[in-house]
Amino acid sequence: MTNDISNDLFHPLVWEQAWANDSFTAVKQMKAAGIDPAHSFDTKAVSFNKDVFSAEGQQRTTRILNWIQGQGVRFENASILDIGAASGGFSIPFAQRGGMVTSVEPCIPLQQLLQENADRMASGKVTIVPEEFQDIDVVAKGWNQAFDLVFVSMCPVIYDWPSVEKVLQCASQFCYISSTAGPRENSLVNEVLPLVSEDNQPIQHHGSDMGYLLYLLYLKGYAYESIVTHEMKTVEMSKHDALQHVMMILHLHQVNIRADAKQLISDYLDQQYPSGIVSIQEGGRFGKVLIRLQDRSMYTMEVPANISTQS
Repeated sequence: MTNDISNDLFHPLVWEQAWANDSFTAVKQMKAAGIDPAHSFDTKAVSFNKDVFSAEGQQRTTRILNWIQGQGVRFENASILDIGAASGGFSIPFAQRGGMVTSVEPCIPLQQLLQENADRMASGKVTIVPEEFQDIDVVAKGWNQAFDLVFVSMCPVIYDWPSVEKVLQCASQFCYISSTAGPRENSLVNEVLPLVSEDNQPIQHHGSDMGYLLYLLYLKGYAYESIVTHEMKTVEMSKHDALQHVMMILHLHQVNIRADAKQLISDYLDQQYPSGIVSIQEGGRFGKVLIRLQDRSMYTMEVPANISTQS
């Protein structure tokens, strides 16, 4: 029995099938809730863009880009494919740092915002591809190993191992993928859940995609660096938007709620947030992996020698 378990744990096909059959992966939960993953931001593109290019959002972006550069990736004169580029939260700084950026984004409102943001750049260029990556024939498009860096940040194009292979097929040197790595946290959901939950059970979502991804990369012999961190951000919404947001989360995660849940939450927001603005803390654990496809050896960053000073 022990040998059978051990063999299963180290057999890639077992993990590929488990990922494909897992009903709690992000994309499957979205589809079960009737949400089209490629167009889930159609109605909130403006607020998303505002958050991404806020001071806090830019700090998050800079931390991620600095981590990638810290592993030896150079953006200047590099060909970069940004899959699920949204309004350009990463495409724009890639271009500003000298990258030749191709941005894939199927959502029309986000495409428009991406173009507006690109037009305001003092230097650099972003080429927008208004298609769903799943529909693109990589070979026919001329994208087979065509990009120095393929970048996929929190995008639902990653949902099983074949989807990972398609992304990797586009990269010649590096591929970056990030996703949730544990339950998502939302302060407003925590506030209202005891009011509306029929069984008072916590939201069951464990962010399994990153786990499958990392273990399959390991079993299949890829070289990579990975990091898992806990990140939180503050989001301010109108009461109307906050109500829609929290109902979407409850619906997405199939929480068994009371029939009058929407009215109960609306009344709660009126009472607790009389100013009309709802401040929400949201985030969780997030995983990031940088896959090395060419130079698979460890990158050694040169660190300046410490300079001693006398007090």
